[in-house]
Amino acid sequence: MYPNKIITFADGSGITLYEVFILLGVIGAIVLCRIMADKRKMPAKLQNLILIGIVASVVVGYLVAVLFQAVYNAIATGKFMIDKNTGATFYGGFIGGVLCMLLVYFIGGRILCGKGGEHYRWFPTLANIAAACVPLAHGFGRIGCLTAGCCHGGITDAWYGVRQWVELPTGGHGWANVVPLQLFEALFLFALTAVIIFMYWKGKGFEFPVYLIAYGIWRFVVEFFRTDDRGASFIPFLSPSQTTAILLILIGAAVIVAAYVLRSKGRTLYPPYAKAEEKPKEETTGE
Repeated sequence: MYPNKIITFADGSGITLYEVFILLGVIGAIVLCRIMADKRKMPAKLQNLILIGIVASVVVGYLVAVLFQAVYNAIATGKFMIDKNTGATFYGGFIGGVLCMLLVYFIGGRILCGKGGEHYRWFPTLANIAAACVPLAHGFGRIGCLTAGCCHGGITDAWYGVRQWVELPTGGHGWANVVPLQLFEALFLFALTAVIIFMYWKGKGFEFPVYLIAYGIWRFVVEFFRTDDRGASFIPFLSPSQTTAILLILIGAAVIVAAYVLRSKGRTLYPPYAKAEEKPKEETTGE
């Protein structure tokens, strides 16, 4: 595609379309987060806290993503190294970003709301909002991968093949048409975002586990079709991303089970948003 710099600085560094699409994804996630939080009338102080958390999570998530990739590379090559060619992995960024957000939200929430404050009650809503914002940002990131030439599928002569600089079966690197798995995943992620937003607007309350299960299944399957180096895991026939995908599916299923167990005991994990937002009927008096 187009991995070259579109803006070059004096020191030789620059900005490519990959960074541009990453930035678009972050901006899109922030805007969507604000819209969804306003839909539930989340307190402004918590919305501002989440915004701080998003910014911090992007920075920390990227650093952890590079670290994870370096570990994957070390498992495959026996050499641990972090440089400009190390790359980054989504799951590393996802895990690092989530942990950072949790720290910012609960520590900041304790300061703003006090012990046992309302930030605990709003946490399931935050998780459901994140279930839409994460795949939206991730989708833009996958388009960035398409422009950078990473995360691709195998060489193909099909009409949908995209020309990229890849490792050739005969050895070395060169230009070839490959299956654009990055584009297919971006389309899937945008569709998943739309489904999550629809569920959220309807007050379903299970957006977070649906995201975990849906993306976990997708990532587990698509890994079989990627031809870039996938790394090694403690399960010989699965890549690290596939083992993480299984974990996401299990967590999503556990959340759904927990929600139904609580419901059977007369409690709820998710508030009845749809009912709460219905306008009360005006009282009428007879004449």
